[in-house]
Amino acid sequence: MFFERKDPVHKTMRRLVRRLQRAGIPYAVMGGMAVNAHKHRRTTDDVDILLTRKGLEEFKRRYVPKNYATVPNRPRRFIDKIDHIEVDVLVTGLFPGSGKPGPVAFPDPASVSEVIDKINVIDLITLIQLKLAARRHQDFADVVNLISKRNLDESFLQYLHSSLHQDYIECLEEKRREDRYLERNG
Repeated sequence: MFFERKDPVHKTMRRLVRRLQRAGIPYAVMGGMAVNAHKHRRTTDDVDILLTRKGLEEFKRRYVPKNYATVPNRPRRFIDKIDHIEVDVLVTGLFPGSGKPGPVAFPDPASVSEVIDKINVIDLITLIQLKLAARRHQDFADVVNLISKRNLDESFLQYLHSSLHQDYIECLEEKRREDRYLERNG
């Protein structure tokens, strides 16, 4: 059902996107849903969305608590009241992963989104850069799979912050190890 796009996560994403579009709030879909939009099929159980601080305030003013419940001690996590799916808001200027200041911050969604299937999705370069900066296992796995699906190589380094080059190379090497394994065990 997930890959048919009829599941609660997709429904929650589409509902959220329609609301943001109607309200004129700039946004970009992130996380697992963005990974899917960029051609790597994997499931996820939440919706991550990039907003500016102003966009987050407008979202809360318009839709919380009417359409989204708050989560105690999680000021940027909400629960869709229809399908009970978590919506995590990532905010321009904050930092991926640990949240500690680093060389890569969440950008303005208007400057890094592209339209895929009528939805503003974080562009591939920014998606990979933020996933590498987050330094989580799942994010590295996503980068390995995006490298494979999009046939990326060392030339992609030119688009990434220099602090992320080594992690990108490690993901590229992991993709190549996987390719060799599949060749041997096809």
